Amino acid sequence: MIRVENLSKRFEKVQALDACSLHVPKGSVYGLLGPNGAGKSTVIRHITGIYQADAGQVLIDGAPVYDNPAAKARFAYIPDEIFHFHSSNLRDMMKFTRGLYPGFDSALYEELVQLFGLDPKANLRGFSKGMLKQAAFILAISSRPEILILDEPVDGLDPVMRRQVWSLILREVAQRQVTVLVSSHNLRELEDVCDHVGIMHKGKMLLQRSLSEMQENIVKVQGVFPEGLPHDLPVLHRSNVGKIETLILRGEPKIIEQRLEETKPVFMELMPLNLEEIFIYELGGVNYDFKSILL
Repeated sequence: MIRVENLSKRFEKVQALDACSLHVPKGSVYGLLGPNGAGKSTVIRHITGIYQADAGQVLIDGAPVYDNPAAKARFAYIPDEIFHFHSSNLRDMMKFTRGLYPGFDSALYEELVQLFGLDPKANLRGFSKGMLKQAAFILAISSRPEILILDEPVDGLDPVMRRQVWSLILREVAQRQVTVLVSSHNLRELEDVCDHVGIMHKGKMLLQRSLSEMQENIVKVQGVFPEGLPHDLPVLHRSNVGKIETLILRGEPKIIEQRLEETKPVFMELMPLNLEEIFIYELGGVNYDFKSILL
């Protein structure tokens, strides 16, 4: 659905993107991860046609996005900082948005306004950050897009409202096969909603695959290994508390378990990693700044 191929972008002395590629399948929820400055927002601004690439291309179903109104009409974008016209209210922004999207669903808009409890006649300048996010979400969903592009979409929302927003997003995915690209620092939350994940680092795509594949190819092991470990094990991290060792290893859990059983451990337990742990250990493998906390 969305394909970014060898995208590069430089801002004066800063190489923001360096031959970055990613693929978001139709009907998927794709989580774009990375530390601050990794290039996530820059990729999103290329996908939404705000930036023109120095090299590479961004395609939606094979059509370029930049300077292409037909491609842009297929998605709705909620940035981290919400835009609205000076002295406008939600109803004004609804009328503006309705003019951009022929498929705008006015009945759904009214339903969502009631659901979120916002006053459509109140000046948006008086809205909190969370209220502005709710307003942007109402307009985006009511536009009935094929693609939702979200940059920190639930930042500023309370836990109840966050759950409500994700529930509505997943309803759109289930009922209309909407494709979702979301960038967020809340990895625990993304783990519950994403089926594909990409991790960026210094303008490059470090890795991307389905979340299930990612979790199946990295494993945490705790145990006591008096005879030591095989020298060729793909160890990402190793630490110990007394005689109990904690290992983070890349590979298939069954193969790793077989190899470790050969060392005749006193005891051994394999545990799955959550998305936050995968993120930390993958970036630790490329010498990210917080590698020291893994020691």
